[in-house]
Amino acid sequence: MLKKLAEIAARYEDLTQKLSAPDAYLSEDYVRLSRERAELEEIVSAYHVLQETEREMNAAFEEAEHETEEMRSLLLEEGYALKEKCKEQEDKIKILLLPKDENDGRNCTLEIRAGAGGEEAALFAYELYRMYMAYCEKHRFSWETAELSETELGGVKEAIVLVGGKDVYKRLKYESGVHRVQRVPETESQGRIHTSTCTVAVLPEAEEVDVQIDEKDVRVDLYRSSGAGGQKVNKTETAIRLTHFPTGIVVTCQDERSQLKNKEKAYRVLRSRLYDYYQSRATGAEAANRKSLVGTGDRSERIRTYNFPQSRITDHRIGLSLHDMDAFLSGDLDEMIDALARADTERRLAASED
Repeated sequence: MLKKLAEIAARYEDLTQKLSAPDAYLSEDYVRLSRERAELEEIVSAYHVLQETEREMNAAFEEAEHETEEMRSLLLEEGYALKEKCKEQEDKIKILLLPKDENDGRNCTLEIRAGAGGEEAALFAYELYRMYMAYCEKHRFSWETAELSETELGGVKEAIVLVGGKDVYKRLKYESGVHRVQRVPETESQGRIHTSTCTVAVLPEAEEVDVQIDEKDVRVDLYRSSGAGGQKVNKTETAIRLTHFPTGIVVTCQDERSQLKNKEKAYRVLRSRLYDYYQSRATGAEAANRKSLVGTGDRSERIRTYNFPQSRITDHRIGLSLHDMDAFLSGDLDEMIDALARADTERRLAASED
């Protein structure tokens, strides 16, 4: 690890010199080199802290050899405290050296669909939609609804949202999977608990440079947007349906009154789905060989249960249960997401040490 840190520090110094040269900003590599230097900065800073702490530790131990008994005791105590700090700093550096998920800094597409359970599943899907909206508001993430297919009783069959902000995919990626709800539906006269499910998919948003879409491969259909029970009906054909022939992926968007805006949003969603599709195919063999502690992200995997009678939310990937349903559904997801992120980091650390 120390050899790797020395190499990183040398590279950081080399980049610093190149970027501080006169007219360096005129170079076509300036942006790329600046980004590389910024990515190394935190690691190099942590490495320098480790070096300084080690120097202080060694000095304390060396000085203790030439001091009186009382002073030696104090210096040894200081040395061992610094040794513990070195270990903590090394653990921090190990985490910083873990391979980064290249998608963590991206915006994302959030897709929520009602699963088994009929209207009760659709009602729960709407609650998840509101929950994630509240979470995004708390973190000041942008929220653009591309598709919201509502039911007559106020539920949602499908919701597709474009979410933007710093590290938004990094925070929300653990939400992909099947969410199960256990509660007594309002329509249940016997007071029996029903179980319903919804699927959530969180896809990193792709840029045009990531996925090239040939227009000949896409059929564009226009139709009139409509909502539950005839609500939100437009007399003009502003809704968009995109069908990508090579993959069979279909995207619809009808949230905007402008045909142009719906088309632009639909293409953003299509790019994200294609990016996820091609990435999944490319990493399929690797994913089959190792299953993450926090789940594969597969939409068929049950990840969480919302038990309303007991006001309990249990994440099955890490065995964590929280007991405040109202707060959770109001967007207080950080405790759960932080725990999932820690578990993921611990798994990757263990894998790197094998």
